Amino acid sequence: MNRAIAYALGSALLFGASTPLAKQLLDTLPPLLLGGLLYLGAGLGLLLYRLLRDRGWRHPGLHGRDWGWLGGAIAIGGVIGTATLMFGLQHTSAASASLLLNLEAVYTALLAWLVFREHASARVVTGMLAIVAGGLLLAWPAEPSAAAAALGSSSPSAWAAAGAWLGPLLVSVACLCWAIDNNLTRKVAAADAVFIAGSRGLVAGLVSTAGALALGAPWPPVGAALAAMLVGLLGYGVSLVLFVLALRDLGTARASAYFATAPFIGVAVALLLLGEATTWLFWGAGLLMAVGVWLHLGERHAHRHQHEAQEHEHWHLHDAHHDHTHDSASTSANPGLLGHRHWHRHEPLTHRHPHYPDTHHQHRH
Repeated sequence: MNRAIAYALGSALLFGASTPLAKQLLDTLPPLLLGGLLYLGAGLGLLLYRLLRDRGWRHPGLHGRDWGWLGGAIAIGGVIGTATLMFGLQHTSAASASLLLNLEAVYTALLAWLVFREHASARVVTGMLAIVAGGLLLAWPAEPSAAAAALGSSSPSAWAAAGAWLGPLLVSVACLCWAIDNNLTRKVAAADAVFIAGSRGLVAGLVSTAGALALGAPWPPVGAALAAMLVGLLGYGVSLVLFVLALRDLGTARASAYFATAPFIGVAVALLLLGEATTWLFWGAGLLMAVGVWLHLGERHAHRHQHEAQEHEHWHLHDAHHDHTHDSASTSANPGLLGHRHWHRHEPLTHRHPHYPDTHHQHRH
């Protein structure tokens, strides 16, 4: 499972690092257009890579209702969530929006535990709370006056006049959309991660870019557009591929907890690039997140459980759950680090070993 944890933290690293880089591009690109170009870079880059990798079109491993899960994830997270956030940012400050964005990890974990019945121990819950607390501390304004400005006036008339309730509400809805997206994506995590991330990027990018141009955004300079697409390829595309791989082996709540370290990584990169001084908030947030990650790393969950017979297709290595034989024609021509991919059958199996709520461990407790 160490590789899956590395995937999750690598995803957070790329996404967190992309935030200060994307902020530099806001000087030349309006927010909605920038968001569209980031997603387009991810979608076009990953789908082109996939065509080259597979030497043409290859089935992504989605079957039956899987297409519905993916379509729902793209529509709710990539399109509705992104658009809702953009409109929410028009009615709230950056500081309060940063505070509210930490709700994504909370909503994701709650949905995973309460709706999708993913198992969680007290250690995992405590670790999640520590990581989220670190994100809140990191986003909290250092100056009391800034905090007051972020939270808005306490006067009901001032709130009503500025529409201050609308911005936080929309940002919270966007976080809920992404939480639903994360849990729906978990349903198809066994399929080709590059296709999942690429198709989401392409659809969300086309919708956001078309919306920005329809609202009057000017055509972007070529250099700025290419820079945005490159940042999007790494920070939104490759990052999502790694996150899907982490979902496959860790489950939704745990992968999202590791990904919640992205704000800390983003601030650290910004400090290195801009040479700003660190604050006690930065170090306090880092300590809380480190404690949360340590709690997750130390989780040990093992009990006797039964696997029912199952047939599916996904990337895998031969292990206790993939003890099958096959001829070379049935395997992928490009095994790589993920092993190989083909349609295979799991026979009924009962055993005991440490495990996470991954693709093969969706049992009840």
